[in-house]
Amino acid sequence: MFGKRVKKETYDRENQIPVIRASICTGEQTAGFKDIRTGRFTEIMALRSPGDRQEFLEKYEIKEGELKKEW
Repeated sequence: MFGKRVKKETYDRENQIPVIRASICTGEQTAGFKDIRTGRFTEIMALRSPGDRQEFLEKYEIKEGELKKEW
């Protein structure tokens, strides 16, 4: 009846970009943020299903077009 509520979180939009890191070999995916200046990746959560990806987008209020994918 009632959907799962997602607690909204924030990130530094000026210095970080949302990224999904994917393994070429295993296909494992991890969502997180990459620092624009240093290139350092901060892992937030593993993506095991399409629902996990949607949860990440909703939690940090990210539009689908803003999300980059790295191999």
